[in-house]
Formats: sequence, C-alpha cells, structure tokens
Amino acid sequence: MIRNEGSPGPKTGPVHRALVLIKLISEQGSVSVTEAANTLDVHPATAQRLLMTLVGDDFARQGDKRRYYVGPALSRISGQGVSLREHMRPHLEYLYNATEETVHLGTLIGTEVHHPDCIEATQLLRFGSRVGVRVPAHATSEGKSMLAELPWAEVESRYRVAMSGRTERTPQVDLSSLREQLALTRDQGYATNFEESEPGIAAFAISLGRIEGEHCSLSIAMPIARYTEDHRESFVRHLLAVRGKVMESLGS
Repeated sequence: MIRNEGSPGPKTGPVHRALVLIKLISEQGSVSVTEAANTLDVHPATAQRLLMTLVGDDFARQGDKRRYYVGPALSRISGQGVSLREHMRPHLEYLYNATEETVHLGTLIGTEVHHPDCIEATQLLRFGSRVGVRVPAHATSEGKSMLAELPWAEVESRYRVAMSGRTERTPQVDLSSLREQLALTRDQGYATNFEESEPGIAAFAISLGRIEGEHCSLSIAMPIARYTEDHRESFVRHLLAVRGKVMESLGS
C-alpha cells in the first residue's frame, strides 16, 4: 500500500500502545494489568510486558497490589518534581561540611544513575563532579543503594529490557551476582563502590527513597589512594544522619 508522506500510520503498534498506557496512567493515577489489557484489547501478558517496559524507563512504577503508577520520568515531563535539587541542597551541604569529600545527589532512571547536583571537594587529590553524567546503576554505590529497595522482579525486568538493546550503552550484567550485592546492601543498610564504576574510586551511598517523584540517593566519593577503613565508619554515620534529617524534613 502506498501512503502519502505525512499521513498517519496505523495505531496498533507497540509505540502507540505504550503511549495509550502512559495517557491512561496519567489520567487515572494508576492502572492494573487487567485494565491495561482491556483498554488495549490485548492479552494480559502483552499488557504486562508493555507496563514493565515503561517501568524500566521510569515512565511508570510498580506499586502495591500489582498496580502501576506515574513514574519519575513522566513526572518531569509534566512539570512536576522540578524542585528536587533545591529541596536536597541543604542536605548535600550538610554532608559535604561533615566529610569534606565530594558528595553527589543521584537519581535512578531505568538502569542508570543521573546526577542533578554535586559539591566537589577542594583537596588536590579528589573525586570530580559527575553532574550531567549518566553511569550504570549496578556498578555504583548510588545505584545499588536504590536498586536494593526495589522488588527483585522489578530489578530483573529493568535489566532484561535494558540488555535487550543493541547500543553502546547496553549493559552487560551478571544478574545472579547483582542480586547477591543488593541483598548485602539491604543487610548492611548502605552501598559501596570500590573501583567498580571506574579505577581509583571509593564511594559510599544511601538511598532516600522517592522524593518529589524521583528515587534518589546521596553519596560520598573519594580517591581510593586516600581511603582507609576509618572512613567507612565516619561516612556511614554521616549518611545515616543526613537520611534522618531528610526524613524529618519530609515529616516521615
């Protein structure tokens, strides 16, 4: 069939279905697999795959009772959640003043960590700012701290979707090893990164849960050449203290 340039194509493909689900979630606030399947007139398994794709890209998030809600990526597009950096800045400053090392605010987007804000240390030998840089979540203290709070089924789904891509950013992850690392992170209450994301780094992070619609964390990073085990106790103590301050400021 010949179609004139610019004429609309069929509205039955996966992109159209995903957009319909985004619109449905935005309008209703949440949607179940059954509701999605009925709306799209597809099998529930197809609807669930589409929903988990949206979860993997942070356009949706899975909540209680197998319902899917607006995700942080969709919140940003709709103009919500723009005050996260401003909201977190005093806590970032507290952490910097307490440690005098480079501190970052990180957010989890799919299987990557983004860095909206940072205060960089002033020492000659220091870890630099990563503002504007995206890094693999499974290789960073920030990413592991946030992934550890998600149900394993969601983590696995995010990585299955991400690893099915064919780009230079497609992650290659040993999911069994990642599951063990996330279990350790939950047990100890914080995450670490000793040269996993790049050579020469020692980093600690703690998740803050969802704030302004985004799953975020705070981290402390320094050159591993200056790191000693004494730093661990100090960093973890300050991270726990700042998390308490954040929760207090949110009234929870």
